[in-house]
Amino acid sequence: MTSPDASASLPSSSAAATAPDPKIAMGWLHTAKFLTTAPELKHLPRIEVPEIAFVGRSNAGKSTCINTLTQQHRLAFASKTPGRTQSINLFSLGKQGVTDAVLADLPGYGYAAVPKEAKYRWQQVMGNYLQTRDNLQAVVLLCDPRLGLTELDEVLLDVIRPRVEAGLKFLVLLTKSDKLNKTEAAKALQIARLQAGGGDVKLFSSLKRQGVEEVAQHLWDWAHPKEKPVKAPKVLPEAEAEADTEADASPPQTPEQP
Repeated sequence: MTSPDASASLPSSSAAATAPDPKIAMGWLHTAKFLTTAPELKHLPRIEVPEIAFVGRSNAGKSTCINTLTQQHRLAFASKTPGRTQSINLFSLGKQGVTDAVLADLPGYGYAAVPKEAKYRWQQVMGNYLQTRDNLQAVVLLCDPRLGLTELDEVLLDVIRPRVEAGLKFLVLLTKSDKLNKTEAAKALQIARLQAGGGDVKLFSSLKRQGVEEVAQHLWDWAHPKEKPVKAPKVLPEAEAEADTEADASPPQTPEQP
């Protein structure tokens, strides 16, 4: 797959210089379209644009979160039977038909009714995906704050920790926060921040739209980093002439023999 030109969907330089506008991020997320589904890693297409993965236990509200962020009711399929979805679903993002990012919806884990063989297989698939997917830019871990980060969530954190330390973006979303009062929400945030080990943690509610615009802005920023590529320094004509003279005076270099 060829690398799409992401510049077509980036805001103008004047817009980028101003304060972030949530409407830009929300409008961008609304462009989400189903791209493909992959039951195994070998079926995933090679993609060169940033990819943002959504992970979490079954029934953590992952599909609802994606649908809320993209303002689409049925983009991510919310199965009535938790743990039923056993594929990685990809959704493309980008305005004017130019894909500049991809959302990856990974299967929920930890549901007791799923056969052990399927659980083990998907633990391997998810582990390999999170460790080896080249264009993975960020991971969003969804968690029910009434349960907190479980043992399986902590296993996932351990899997991605080396990549987080190398620059992978990481966010914990405490979903269904509308079910908590202010005291409970503050306590859940404090505990999750300790467990996340440096990752960002935010409250999220699809029902009350708490945190929706803020998370949308995170996704936009991750897919459109402000850092510009480092350009090669310009060489003055005098320096070029000196370099040519030195090259002519130097003996030709031959590759070393093995």
